[in-house]
Amino acid sequence: MDANALRELQAPLKDRYRKEPEAAVITLKAKGSLDEGISCKVETGRQIALAGLHPATGGSGHELCSGDMLLEALVACSGVTLRAVSTAIGVDVKNGRVEAEGDLDFKGTLGVDKEAPVGFKSIRLKFLLDTDAPQDKIDQLIKLTERYCVVLQTIRNSVTASTEVVRD
Repeated sequence: MDANALRELQAPLKDRYRKEPEAAVITLKAKGSLDEGISCKVETGRQIALAGLHPATGGSGHELCSGDMLLEALVACSGVTLRAVSTAIGVDVKNGRVEAEGDLDFKGTLGVDKEAPVGFKSIRLKFLLDTDAPQDKIDQLIKLTERYCVVLQTIRNSVTASTEVVRD
């Protein structure tokens, strides 16, 4: 896809959202069902993913760890965003990879140390790009990718999250 095709694809959506701002607000949903043992079947939209405990918390390693899934979502979102931005601004990225890694202290998750955080202490995102673009264009590409990556912005800015229990 080239920049013109991307603009043509997105132009009607942008026009609609300017005219009807409420149409741009979409609620994404995820669902899972509690499975046997300590696991949850997550509906990904394409298939069922079985999530379970990380081996550092007693898991077998056969199920997906939700921390890994978070990093995978970050890699997917930032990779797609980078491709869209590079197309839009005319930066030729011949090939590349996106890598994410994060540090967890499982003492917090397991309640071993009440002072240890639960969750990632830090996350690092790396783009390995095969491009002949000048550094200023690469800097612009990364700046815009960071700006428009939904998952990265959610992680950086946190969100209001609530919990509700409904008896089934």
